[in-house]
Amino acid sequence: MSYSRLFKHEPRWLSANHNLRKLLPIGLQSWLNESESLTQRLRNQFENIHVQVLFEKHQTPFLTEWRILKQPEQRYCLVREVVLLSNQTPLILARTVIPAKTLKIAQGNLARLGTRPLGEVLFSAPSLQRESVGISRIEPNQWATNLQITAPLWGRRTQYSICEQPMLVSEFFLPSLFL
Repeated sequence: MSYSRLFKHEPRWLSANHNLRKLLPIGLQSWLNESESLTQRLRNQFENIHVQVLFEKHQTPFLTEWRILKQPEQRYCLVREVVLLSNQTPLILARTVIPAKTLKIAQGNLARLGTRPLGEVLFSAPSLQRESVGISRIEPNQWATNLQITAPLWGRRTQYSICEQPMLVSEFFLPSLFL
């Protein structure tokens, strides 16, 4: 069974087509369209960026996640949920789903992140490919986290591959990112 410290239930994802992106606020568009490491971008704009791990465990992913990853039903993946902060201010909520075969290909570097940002490892992989992006909007009452979320949050879900092995990274952008 899937468990999440971020979501009360699986987010609904939409295709990140050009028309939908044009309807989003300009500041948000730049974050949704960022093709390089969000961690590096945060470090360029904020001070003392660090990761707080909320949840990290091998479990079955959400239904759409295992379908996108083309994993057999009930196959466990590493699921990691974190908040990226500047000092004590939360900026981004993230969920990563990594199948066992991808962990093996990455020689365990993705399985031992601890409080290191995923972007430090992911964007240093020479075989990294960006496959697809989806967009979601989550209402305040749909969050399971203990953060005080009072407005809808937009996020993106990116499918990456390392040596042709898939993984998913979902990132939701908190209002403090735009102050």
